[in-house]
Amino acid sequence: MTSLSDAELIAILIGSGTKKESAVELSRHILNDNQNNLHELARLNVDDLCRYHGIGEAKAITIIAALELGRRRKREEILQRKKITCSADVASIFIELLGDLNHEEFWVILLNRSNQIMERFHLSKGGVTGTVIDVKIILKKALLKLVPSFIVIHNHPSGNLQPSEADIEITRKLKDSAKIMDITLLDHLIVTQHGHFSLADSGMI
Repeated sequence: MTSLSDAELIAILIGSGTKKESAVELSRHILNDNQNNLHELARLNVDDLCRYHGIGEAKAITIIAALELGRRRKREEILQRKKITCSADVASIFIELLGDLNHEEFWVILLNRSNQIMERFHLSKGGVTGTVIDVKIILKKALLKLVPSFIVIHNHPSGNLQPSEADIEITRKLKDSAKIMDITLLDHLIVTQHGHFSLADSGMI
């Protein structure tokens, strides 16, 4: 399978093309419209894919399901990278997980005193411009695990890496609330498909 191109792998998923295009040619057409980039392809929904002649709902769902499985595989690999030494370590994991999403997700990783990942969890999912963050849930998890520190991460589907006023405010709220319980917010990362922004590295924490 490793020798097959992306178009050939997608062709296997959809099984057939049209009278004018083979399955491989149709797959190349779809990829070409999405910069030959699987991350861009993963941003499409069922309706987007069904606009292509030869792609019905079942084929669209098959493509989306395959890309989602790949994303979940990456998600499981988080626990394989036990120790966090810098913001780039976190970014390299979460750019893969969140970079191509067309909605916002907010994640938390809990760390022990050696900055090893004890647990990671998905806190919330929102729309294109925001998601709801419940500080109490984060601190409850941290207290139950008796961890000394944590890092929060969310994505910006717009591609803009700059923190919003809401991002800055929730960071302050998290930091101040955690401090009361002797827990440290080490960083808040914003990720997009093409990079990351660390509030800690920028002196904002």
